[in-house]
Amino acid sequence: MVGILLMTHAPLGQAFIAAVAHVFRGPTERFEAIDVTADQDTNEIHALAKSAIQRLDEGDGVLVITDIKGGTPSNCCNTLAEAGRVEVIAGISLPMLLRAITYRRDTLDVVVEMALTGAQNGAVRVDNRIRVGT
Repeated sequence: MVGILLMTHAPLGQAFIAAVAHVFRGPTERFEAIDVTADQDTNEIHALAKSAIQRLDEGDGVLVITDIKGGTPSNCCNTLAEAGRVEVIAGISLPMLLRAITYRRDTLDVVVEMALTGAQNGAVRVDNRIRVGT
């Protein structure tokens, strides 16, 4: 099973963990979050991420999901990316995360693709305005 690590600006990661627990009616195994606070030392963040990845990887790899490409959480884990073992994607959303968790018994590459598809398909305009002429 692919491990999942959220690297986000505080308190976003813990909020996503709570949302996932709500949707799946309980905690999810091999799923952690590191909430980065303002002015937190980047070496400390990197060390926390490295330790979490080692803890979460039981041989199937780890997907690291961050909130904003180029932000401190993303930048601190980019050097930990290792094709086939640790993949990093940015732009977390709940549809992305739920899709990743749903498919995490597959290979890491499939989990990445499913997460990205969940993000793309999850962003839609909700329009219930009355249309004239329909």
